[in-house]
Amino acid sequence: MTVPLAVAVAGPAQAAASYCTSTAGPYQKQAEKFLGRPVDGRQSRADCRAIQKFQINHGISPTIGYAGPITSGVMKLINAQKAAGHKPNAAKKCPTNKGRIACVDLTRQLSWIQDGSRLVYGPVPVRTGRNGFETRTGLTRVYWRNKNHWSTLYKVAMPYSQFFDGGQAFHSIAGSVWSPPGSHGCVNMRAADAKKYWSLLKNGDDVYVYGRKPGT
Repeated sequence: MTVPLAVAVAGPAQAAASYCTSTAGPYQKQAEKFLGRPVDGRQSRADCRAIQKFQINHGISPTIGYAGPITSGVMKLINAQKAAGHKPNAAKKCPTNKGRIACVDLTRQLSWIQDGSRLVYGPVPVRTGRNGFETRTGLTRVYWRNKNHWSTLYKVAMPYSQFFDGGQAFHSIAGSVWSPPGSHGCVNMRAADAKKYWSLLKNGDDVYVYGRKPGT
């Protein structure tokens, strides 16, 4: 039912990327371990290409194969998302007494839909508000839906928009949901996930946002 977490959307930089740095980054060993490379802390050509491919596929710039803090941060997020498995609400931080509810965990950048304690869909990776534009926490409700919404503020398409807190909404994006620094407050989703949320939620359904996005 859920699209695998490892699937990402590559941008046009994939074809353009050629230069690879020979310099080992401060998170070299962590990157090598994550990517299944020999963990020696030294940057080889193969190490650089593996890191570079990861950066391209996850919207991280620059794509020069340097294991810096942004690359490491995305890898940590992905590990946390994978660890959630099929029990994203194991800590019971999202209410289980509300019936149908969409949960958003800012810390792990994950979202899912549950009905009581039963998982209905997800968890799926999301991209929430960047520093200064944080996605607001708390219990709200879906109040307006627009399948083909266009943002007049940011001049960008917001397909499958479901607004739940002022101008903040679930909606799909064309790029990678892992790409930093984040949205302007909305909960960005992959197209298939946003479409599924559209089919599962309706006006009046609860939304609960909690935690704190790394870096905000």
